[in-house]
Amino acid sequence: MAAQLAVLFLTRLRVPVVVSDVDRERVQRGLGHVRTELTRRGERGRLTAREAEHLGELVTGRVGTSGFEDCDLVIEAVFEEIGVKRRVFADLERVVRADCVLATNTSSLLVTEMAEGLRHPDRVVGIHFFNPVAAMPLVEIVRTPATSDRALATAFELARDLGKTPVGAADSSGFIVNRVLGAVLSEQGRALDAGASPERIEEAYAPLGLPMGPLVLIDLVGLPIAVHLLESLRRHHGDRFHLSPVLAELERRGVRPLAGPAGGWSDPAREVAEDLGGEAEEAPSAATLRRRLEDALAGEISRMLDEGVVPDRQDIDLAMILGAGWPFFNGGITPYLDRVGAFERRRGR
Repeated sequence: MAAQLAVLFLTRLRVPVVVSDVDRERVQRGLGHVRTELTRRGERGRLTAREAEHLGELVTGRVGTSGFEDCDLVIEAVFEEIGVKRRVFADLERVVRADCVLATNTSSLLVTEMAEGLRHPDRVVGIHFFNPVAAMPLVEIVRTPATSDRALATAFELARDLGKTPVGAADSSGFIVNRVLGAVLSEQGRALDAGASPERIEEAYAPLGLPMGPLVLIDLVGLPIAVHLLESLRRHHGDRFHLSPVLAELERRGVRPLAGPAGGWSDPAREVAEDLGGEAEEAPSAATLRRRLEDALAGEISRMLDEGVVPDRQDIDLAMILGAGWPFFNGGITPYLDRVGAFERRRGR
């Protein structure tokens, strides 16, 4: 992700970029990825040869925090472990200017927790890009209770300058897109636990118009990331977020991919699923599974609005269309849930 961000900043803003890692080998590898991508864009005609060479000269690499003294903004993109991210911010705060904005690209951790212990937590903001960075238009801008207006405005302006569409969110595990996708993954896991086949789950979810089947989605996101997301959501939001024992065991055994070429499980994934009980004749029908998902989505979105994660349903609709490929012809996720009566069912409880 860091190399992708570096390429985006170089090509859109034409500014000097510093990339950092824990040792020189990783730094050089990252610089290699950046310069290779710039060269490739030159070969494709998206940059001139001179532009590609010049942009390659604008990126430098450092070990640790050296080289960040004059930065206007620093984005951390280390792996999703809160202790590591806190150390990165603490180390950066000792060297950056007083007006430097510190941003995190976390997808599920609380930005507020990352800023704990800093002298100036007001400079910290979430700027969550989606993968692949070059193609995905959404950026979630995450404010904590301490985030200053200046840091927030800087993040929004930066996203627009990078050619992205920013959507604001209050600090809450999963923010917008991953919190909604977490509800989908949770219901998918419950369906597997109830003995439903992947084919039945895909049949159940087809009317929602999602861009891919449930197993393909997990393969695209990455099973380790999906498991980490569900664990983080469960820790912060409670047991309505569910990690299926089947998915947990597939992750423990390192099974990849989950989806087979003709749909359903891949052969190695099917073996694990069958070891844990497999499919059941009395599994819920596709209609029942679809209604359960619709109700779960209506419930989670209602909570997000009640909590002030976003001020309006339309923010969720826009984020899901741009960040998760939700079909725009449906008008967004909340109009769909209105049409099928999910919000009305929730209000009637």
